[in-house]
Order: sequence, then C-alpha cells, then structure tokens
Amino acid sequence: MSDAAQPSAAEVRAAADAVKVALDRHLDAVERRSGDDDPAVYDAFNALAAAAEVYDELLYDRHDEVTPFEIPGAGDSLPPYSGPEEPNALSVLIRRDYAVVEPQRLLAQAQRLADLDPDVRDSDSGSAAAAGSSVHAALGVLFGEYEADEIASRHLEFGLEEGDSTLWVAAAEELPEPGEWLGAPFDDADPELVVCRFDVSAVFDEDELDGELGGELDGLARDGS
Repeated sequence: MSDAAQPSAAEVRAAADAVKVALDRHLDAVERRSGDDDPAVYDAFNALAAAAEVYDELLYDRHDEVTPFEIPGAGDSLPPYSGPEEPNALSVLIRRDYAVVEPQRLLAQAQRLADLDPDVRDSDSGSAAAAGSSVHAALGVLFGEYEADEIASRHLEFGLEEGDSTLWVAAAEELPEPGEWLGAPFDDADPELVVCRFDVSAVFDEDELDGELGGELDGLARDGS
C-alpha cells in the first residue's frame, strides 16, 4: 500500500475511540437486556463487531499491526428472524468446501477402503481397481464410507484442505413431506427462518458500517484532527 493510500494516525485513533464507545454500548445493552433475544443486545453486538473490524483494518494499514479480535463474517448480515416463536421442526443446512491438495493420498485411502470391502473386492465390476485410479471415483468411495462430520475432522488424512464452511439452523412449523425437497435441497433456504448460523473462513468479508456508526466515526475523526 502506498503512503498516499494509508489512513492517517487520526483516523486510526478515531477508529479506536469508536471501538471504546461500541464496547460501552454493548455492555450497557447486556446489563439492561430484557430477555435472551433482546434486539438491543443484537444491534449492539453487530455495532461492536463492525467497529472492531474497521479498527483492525486501519491499524494494519497504518502500523502493520493486528488485534486479537475475531471478526464475525457474513452470517451477521442475516435479516431479522421472522419464523415461528416455538418451532415444531428444524432444518440444518451445511456446506463445507475442500481443496484436493494431495490427490495421491486421496487415491491411496480410497483404494485401501475398496480393498477392505468384500462386496467391492470380490465383484467382477472392477470397482476396487477403479477406486484408486481417479479422484472422481476416490471421492465417491470416501464419502460413501464416512459421514460428512468424520471427513471434516479427518480431512488431512484424505489429502483435503478445508475452505470456507457454513451451517444454518432454520426453523419450521412442521416437517415437509418425505422426499419433497430431495431434488433441490437448498432451494427453499429462507434467511428469515434461520435461528442461528455458524461460519468458518480464513478471510472475512468487508462489511460497510451502518449510517449511525459511520457518522459517529466521521465525527470522532473530525474531533481528533
């Protein structure tokens, strides 16, 4: 980054002051909370996360230094929950991305699994030999043998590298009819029905500050200039 593009020391100081203000507001909201789902606490949490992210970025750009803050990612952009207060059913939507970084390890693991399976080993279809001959076949063997959670915990053994992942827990009034959504399992995902969401990513998206926080930061910058 060029010197011209770097934030000023006053901007970094203003961002730090904004974090302090957001911390006080968050604590005040927590102390005054009216229940587990108090919207004031939710709003104060998001404002604190946004202020911390701005400070973290400016601190790095100006001083090449980082903070210990773990900034929440895109999950915080979910709209307000509008589902049933007492859900009778729920859907758990999971996406995990992997890169195949060691294909030979993946092929070897798939071949080992195929060789241990008597139904595959004793067949005349050549499935056992095919298991270790292509990544496509190896992935079929791997995910056919192990649950997705076990693959997530043992991905390094299979030559995989984790990418982003997300888990949504969505509320519903009742379970859909058996087989109803199997053809397109994620088409009906409604962010307004998400009770909670958990994201894992090495890089978090930049979120723009809301108008209130942006105005406050501008005011602090002017005061500190």
